[in-house]
Amino acid sequence: MDFDFTDDQESLRDAVRRWVDKDYGFEHRRGVVRAGGQSSEDWQALAGLGLMGLAVPEAHGGMGFGAVDAMVVMEELGRGLVLEPYAQVALMACSALQAAPEALQATWLPKIAGGEALVVLAHQERTARYRLNHVSSTAVSGATGWMISGAKSVVPCGDRADAFIVPARVSGATDDAVGVALFLVERNAAGVATQGYLTQDGSRAAEVKFANSPAQLISLDGHALLELAVDVGIAAMCAEAVGAMDSLVAITAEYLNTRKQFGVVISSFQALRHRMADVKMQLELARSMSYFATLKLGESPAQRRRALSQAKYQLGQSTRYVGQQCTQLHGGIGVTDEYISSHYFKRLTAMELQFGDSLHHLGEVSSRMQDTAGVFA
Repeated sequence: MDFDFTDDQESLRDAVRRWVDKDYGFEHRRGVVRAGGQSSEDWQALAGLGLMGLAVPEAHGGMGFGAVDAMVVMEELGRGLVLEPYAQVALMACSALQAAPEALQATWLPKIAGGEALVVLAHQERTARYRLNHVSSTAVSGATGWMISGAKSVVPCGDRADAFIVPARVSGATDDAVGVALFLVERNAAGVATQGYLTQDGSRAAEVKFANSPAQLISLDGHALLELAVDVGIAAMCAEAVGAMDSLVAITAEYLNTRKQFGVVISSFQALRHRMADVKMQLELARSMSYFATLKLGESPAQRRRALSQAKYQLGQSTRYVGQQCTQLHGGIGVTDEYISSHYFKRLTAMELQFGDSLHHLGEVSSRMQDTAGVFA
């Protein structure tokens, strides 16, 4: 299989890397965290590079690029620990909106492509434990249209978003995949309340409540569409994690080649060289599974879901191992807020919990393997 990138993809990678190196240094990032975890200036810079329209169809002002191009971008954003909710808007929300009625697409997709609108998926609920079929928010259709009531947690930049893509139940039991529809709700709509906060890795999130809030229907087949959007997010996060681990390993190698004990650099110690070899092996395992996840996005839903869970499980193992080992190899400085490696460790730790932790996805893989065995028994 050919894993070489095209010239256009390499050019895209170089453009994003140059922006990260020039305009998104460590001190700049710390300033963004102090200002609330999100920067409108950086958001417009990403739009200026054309990245916001990466996955938006050309008919709606975007470039209509594919999943591999998105993976390239996410790796470079991961290297720079960029805080902006790029994947949540330009990839996840975009994938969901492409199934919406044409009028809704024409309203929001060009705004996303131009960096004028921040639209995020608001799907997590406090008692769901990563289960996408657990939806207690409800939607009812009346004379004036759809109205949503419920609460969503850890919504990316929820108090600064322009609109939310919200799964809500129109019928059925709380844990039933059937009866879940997907809606778009504007943040300034009646009955919407948000409470923003910083997360442990410095990004911004919010608790969002809906009280008979007017909504626009995206699709009545909301559960399948939600699964696709989350799988797109998992693939993007896998690529981001690879970029972050790449940088952390490079920073650690540089430290080992600089720090001296007993008059020699500690990179000459065999025990530490073996640990770095194990770290790099975990990084390459993660890279392979990131490629696997991206390439499987176009498969059937059952195959795609299993592949993305497999990738997320491996990425969870790799991010934990690489983060812990690199921090230990730094010694005490590795956990200080003033040193960049601690921020990579925080981000990698947060990634292991996003879209389902390792145990959740291990269970998903096991369940899907049993289902497949039953089919061929």
